[in-house]
Amino acid sequence: MYHSPPYPLLYEDLVRRALLEDLGPAGDITAEACVSTRARARAALRARKAGIVAGLEPSLLAFRLLDPTLAVRIEAPDGTAVEPGGVLAVVEGAARPILSAERTALNLLGRLCGIATQTAALVRAIDGTGAAIVCTRKTTPGLRALEKYAVRVGGGQNHRFGLDDAVLIKDNHLVAAGGLRAAVQRARARAGHMVKIEVEVDTLEQLAELLTLPVDAVLLDNMAPDTLRQAVAMVGGRMITEASGGITPESVRAVAETGVTLISLGWLTHSVRNFDIGLDFEPV
Repeated sequence: MYHSPPYPLLYEDLVRRALLEDLGPAGDITAEACVSTRARARAALRARKAGIVAGLEPSLLAFRLLDPTLAVRIEAPDGTAVEPGGVLAVVEGAARPILSAERTALNLLGRLCGIATQTAALVRAIDGTGAAIVCTRKTTPGLRALEKYAVRVGGGQNHRFGLDDAVLIKDNHLVAAGGLRAAVQRARARAGHMVKIEVEVDTLEQLAELLTLPVDAVLLDNMAPDTLRQAVAMVGGRMITEASGGITPESVRAVAETGVTLISLGWLTHSVRNFDIGLDFEPV
């Protein structure tokens, strides 16, 4: 299935800055020293292992920014499952800009494919439970829109994008506000009618108090599956339940089977393993 990436306005500057970081003030001195300006090349972006493609459009922009005349052909659109050796895209034209943009393109593509691939594995692991996998704000600075997009490509869902689109009251907010009730009452008085309010709790006692307050969702933090199951029963469908904290690929199924609505994982975007992709030059 094809997944439309974020608008280019959201990532073009990011790709441009990444290229500038790599090229520096002197440019690609290796390519310029070794490769003629007349040299032509055809290069395939090829998967080194099985996974899910994500981020092709932003990654291929690296080539286009250095040379708009390069011909770019997508073979495996975002959302495609590829096997080792599978070709994601082919770039053809002047050899120098292809060489110079290679690392920037692969850095971005490898990260986004890695996120989509791991998300898809987690989604498969909880299939049939009714729970959904969601990401968090624990993203790489500057890459949030793309990393959250990669989660969607992998079949997951997005949590809030930033501090400005939902209220999430966490433990430090509770301390600073003077307690759970005070924090929720102030948030409800201040938030507009379109703004959802979620509160983090780490005990069933806190949850019992929260259930007397006007909130939309509860984040059940670092709870074992047995405790989560009790928490879900206490909520009784009155609000969205989100499990978070210490959840691994090995434990995610047990968490999902407790009946929670959402399972959020920060490591899905901050510590995911890079997906290995190579750029292979072919005879022209």
